[in-house]
Amino acid sequence: MEDVAELAGVSAMTVSRVLNAPEKVRPETRERVLAAVRELDYRPNSAARMLVTGRSGVLGVVCFDTTLYGPASTLFGVEQAARDSDYLVSIASLPVLDRRWIGRGVDRLRSQSVDGVIVVAPHESAAEGVRQLPAGLPVVVVGGGGDVPVPVVAVDQRAGAARATRHLLSLGHRTVWHVAGPPNWVDSRGRAAGWRSVLEAEGRVVPEPLVGDWTASSGYELGRRLAADGGVTAVFVANDHMAMGVLRALREAGRRVPEDV
Repeated sequence: MEDVAELAGVSAMTVSRVLNAPEKVRPETRERVLAAVRELDYRPNSAARMLVTGRSGVLGVVCFDTTLYGPASTLFGVEQAARDSDYLVSIASLPVLDRRWIGRGVDRLRSQSVDGVIVVAPHESAAEGVRQLPAGLPVVVVGGGGDVPVPVVAVDQRAGAARATRHLLSLGHRTVWHVAGPPNWVDSRGRAAGWRSVLEAEGRVVPEPLVGDWTASSGYELGRRLAADGGVTAVFVANDHMAMGVLRALREAGRRVPEDV
C-alpha cells in the first residue's frame, strides 16, 4: 500500500479510503490511486483486512451436487448478487442434504471465516440439518421447507401450480393430468398440492399423478403412458426437462401439441 501511495503521490490512508470507501475521495485523486494500483498489480491482503474489519468479505453456500437447472441457476444468481456487493462466494457441494452432511459443509465454511451462509435446500431432509446449525451464525435458506428458525427465501410453488391448472381448465379441459417430481422435494410437493387443490375446488376428477425424477427420460416414459390414454387432453408437468420428455412421447404417438393435448 505504501508503494501505491508513493507512486500516486498520496498518503497510505488515502489509498485505503480509495479501496474501501471510494465515494469519499475526489475523482481525480481516486483515478490516480487506481492507476497506481493497476500499474503495480496491487492486491489488498484479505487476512489483514479481516483483522481490521472483523469481516472476511466471503459468503458460504451449502448446496448439493446436481446439474439440475433450478438449483444450478440459484447458485449462479447467488454468486452474481454477491459479486455485485463486492463479496466472494465459497461453495460446499454435498452429496446429500441431511443433518450430518449439512453440518460438515457449514463447519468447512466456518473454517474459512465466512460472514454468513446460504443453504440451497430443496429437499425435505434438509430442515433438520438447518435446525442444528450453530446459534449466532447468519444463515438464509433458499427453497427450504419445514419449520426452520432462520429466514427462508422461496418461490410460492403452490400458487404457481394452481394458476397453471386454472389456465388449463379455462381452456375447456375437463381435468388436468400431472407429471410430478420426486416426493421428497419441497418444490415437487408444492406444485402437486397447488394442482390438486384447484381440481378439488372445481369438483373435477383428480387423476393419480405420475411421479418422475426431474429428468427428460422419466418424462418420456411417463409421457408414453399418457399418450396411450385418449382421454388425456391437458398435462401439467412439474419441470421443463420432464415436459420435454412428455412432448417427445406425445409426438411419437401422433398426439399433436397443443392441438390434441
